Amino acid sequence: MTTLTVREVSGTPLRPEPAAPRETRLRALDGLRLVAALMVAAYHYGGRGGDVTAAWGSSPKSQFPTLHQYFSYGCLGVQVFFVISGFVICMSGWGRPLKSFFASRASRLLPAYWAAVVLVTAVFALPMVAYRTVSPSDALVNMTMLQQPLGVDRVLGVCWTLWAEVRFYALFALCVVLPGASRRRVILFCAGWTLAAAITQAAHQPLLDVVLMPEYAPFFIGGVGLYLVHRDRRDVYAWGIVGVSFLIGQHYAVRGLWNATDPGAFAHRTTLGIVAVVAFGFLAVAAIALGWLHWANWRWLTVAGALTYPFYLVHEHLGWVVIHALHIGLGLPSAATFALSVAAMLLLAWLLNRYVEKPLTPKLRSALAKAR
Repeated sequence: MTTLTVREVSGTPLRPEPAAPRETRLRALDGLRLVAALMVAAYHYGGRGGDVTAAWGSSPKSQFPTLHQYFSYGCLGVQVFFVISGFVICMSGWGRPLKSFFASRASRLLPAYWAAVVLVTAVFALPMVAYRTVSPSDALVNMTMLQQPLGVDRVLGVCWTLWAEVRFYALFALCVVLPGASRRRVILFCAGWTLAAAITQAAHQPLLDVVLMPEYAPFFIGGVGLYLVHRDRRDVYAWGIVGVSFLIGQHYAVRGLWNATDPGAFAHRTTLGIVAVVAFGFLAVAAIALGWLHWANWRWLTVAGALTYPFYLVHEHLGWVVIHALHIGLGLPSAATFALSVAAMLLLAWLLNRYVEKPLTPKLRSALAKAR
C-alpha cells in the first residue's frame, strides 16, 4: 500500500502526494539511451554531408543510396536524449541536497569527457590523420566544457548538446533541488519554464535564448513531466506537462529540420517523419515511466547504458578516422565499414568506461561531496 502525505497551504489541503517510489534500475531506459546514441551515429556516418564525406571518399548518398534518407532522421536522437535526461535528472535530484546533486552530475560527465577531449586532440594531431585539430589553447578551454558560449573551436562536435544539458542542470538545481524537490515545486518549474521559453521566443532576446533554450526546453520539461507520471500515473498535471511539451517540441523539431523545399539538402525529411521520431521519444520514455517495459530487465542493458555516454562523445570524430581506414585503406564495403566503425566505437567506449569512468567517477564524486 502506497504511503500518502498531505500538505496544506493557507489551510487548504492539496492533492495527496505519493511518497517517492522505491527506485530500481530502469534497464529499459539504459537500452533507450543506446538506441538514441546509435541514431545519432547513423546520422553522423551516413545521414549528412560535411567532413564524413572525406572519410568515405564520396558523399554518403552514394554509399547508402536508400538508407541515407532514413539515417538523416538520426539527428533527432538528441531530442530523445533530452527527454531521457529530463526524466533521469528529476529522478536523481529528488530528495538530494544541492552539493550531492552537483557532485553526482559533475562526476558523471567529466571523467569520460576529459578523456575524450584528450584522445580526439591527440589522434587529430597525428600526421597521417587529415582532419584539422584545434589549437592547444582552444583544446585547454575545451576541458572546461564552456567552449560553446566562449566561441572557442570545439574538439568534440557533439559537445554542443552537453552545453544544453549543463544549462538544464543549472536551472533544475536552482529552481528545484536547492529549495527542495516536491511535486508542487516541480510542476511550477515546468509551467514557469514553458511560459518563459515561449515569451523568450517572442521577445528575440539573445540572453534569454541562451538561458531558457526555447527550442530544447520542451524535451527536458517533457522528461520531467514523465518522471511525475512515473511517481503517479493518475497525475493529471503531469500528463498535461507531457502533452504540452510534446506539442511544442515537435513544432521546434519540424521548424529546425524540415527541409523539403531546399534543393541542396542532403536528404529531404518529411514533417510526418520528424513528428513520428519525436513521438517515439516521448512514447518510449512514457512506456518506461508507466512500467510497461519492466520485462526488459536484462543485465546487458545496464552495460549498454554505461557505454552510451563515452560512445556518444567519441563516435563522430574518431569514427571518421575508422571509416577512412576501413573503407579507403582496406577497401571494405560500405555496410561492413559502417557496422565495424560502430563496433569499434563501442569497444572504445567500453575501454573508457572500464579504465576511466569506473575508477575516476566515484573518486571525483566523493571528493566533491566532501569539499566545503
